[in-house]
Amino acid sequence: MRLLLIRHGQTPANVLGQLDTASPGPGLTELGARQAAVIPEAMRFESIDAIFASTLVRTQLTAEPLSLDRRLDVRVGHGLHEIEAGALEGRSDRESVRAYLETIVAWGTGNLDVTMPGAADGHSFFERFDADIEIAAAQADTAAVFSHGAAIRVWTAARAHNVPPTFAGTNELGNTGVVELIGSPQDGWTLVSWAGLPVGGARLADESAQDPTGRPVSNA
Repeated sequence: MRLLLIRHGQTPANVLGQLDTASPGPGLTELGARQAAVIPEAMRFESIDAIFASTLVRTQLTAEPLSLDRRLDVRVGHGLHEIEAGALEGRSDRESVRAYLETIVAWGTGNLDVTMPGAADGHSFFERFDADIEIAAAQADTAAVFSHGAAIRVWTAARAHNVPPTFAGTNELGNTGVVELIGSPQDGWTLVSWAGLPVGGARLADESAQDPTGRPVSNA
């Protein structure tokens, strides 16, 4: 199958550089709404059979324009939400952001016993995210899955066999950036393309935003 992992549009927390991972989470900024609005046209020639989104408000708002355009319901996946920041929730200081990013990079390299301060370990994250990807794979030949910056980055680093384990820590994923993979839960995944910029292009990027869950560790 083809798996299109799409990060949500910009949120106020992305602009402020805050670790904001709790449910239901914030909505979109004005720029985030514009990013979401261009997705249908930007993906006009993509054949999409099903649309999934996480439990957080921002992914469902981002998925809505594509859902209306394709006349497909948005199916909510309870394991697709962002990696919980735990004790780091709401923080924007350099030390906290770096601790968050270093934890997810450890998971991407296979060290799943590392625990996010005050939250879960890597085993818990992959168990829930893998389960929803398996559901998507069983129901569609091409699925658009709206999820989150850290979650998409670390899952791709661990599951795509053609990228290095450190991939999550060295590659940026902007709001509405699209990650395309082919494969299956049984046979594994191959990364086809990685779009660090918004699906609508550089004109919809906000270079001034701090955006902690989408940035490489080196920029934290």
